[in-house]
Amino acid sequence: MRGLRCILLIIAAMLVICTGVSAESAPGKIPPVRKEASGGQIIVVEAARGSSFKGTLSLREKLNGEWKTTLSGIPVVLGKNGIGKLREGDGKTPTGTFPIGHAFGTAAKPAGLKLTYALAGKQDYWVDDAASADYNKWVHYAGNPASRWKSFERLYIPQYKYAVVIRYNDNPIVKGKGSAIFMHIWRSQDKPTAGCVAMSEGNLLKLMGKLDPKQSPVITITRRQ
Repeated sequence: MRGLRCILLIIAAMLVICTGVSAESAPGKIPPVRKEASGGQIIVVEAARGSSFKGTLSLREKLNGEWKTTLSGIPVVLGKNGIGKLREGDGKTPTGTFPIGHAFGTAAKPAGLKLTYALAGKQDYWVDDAASADYNKWVHYAGNPASRWKSFERLYIPQYKYAVVIRYNDNPIVKGKGSAIFMHIWRSQDKPTAGCVAMSEGNLLKLMGKLDPKQSPVITITRRQ
């Protein structure tokens, strides 16, 4: 049954890739994905339940014309209120299928990494102030961030030693729909996130090392079937 579930998830993700429509849906369903997302790598994150902050991650890759599971059973933590994000600050991880963006971190670029990598410093922020023109964007700012934005996320923190952007709500950016969704290092396996997908440093580096922008990787976040 587990093998059948994996096959069905891959087929579903590839079908929505072909639709070229962006949407969100209830946990457990895989909605359409933006048309720019396609290709040969699918990260699948399955929450234990819609309200659970714990789940597992796997990676499926198309190798020699066949889909293979190349990583599996990786424990992850999700938003404190589970999955099915609807708005900024609801403590949920978005469900759906989204393109993978660039990687970043406070540490030097990992050896062999194929993703574009940006160093994050003490003056780098991701803005979650829905009233700002900078909403859901990385901004480098040398001034006092509290005087510019009502809400922001500092990128120079231990959890972002290494991270990967999940391209949620970025094309177009909808004010208040949610921002700053990443894969990053967890605080611990028993501490949820504010909406990101987090895992151990070792597992994150293992996953990052396999991702290839030429394969147009996507991530599907759903509820375990």
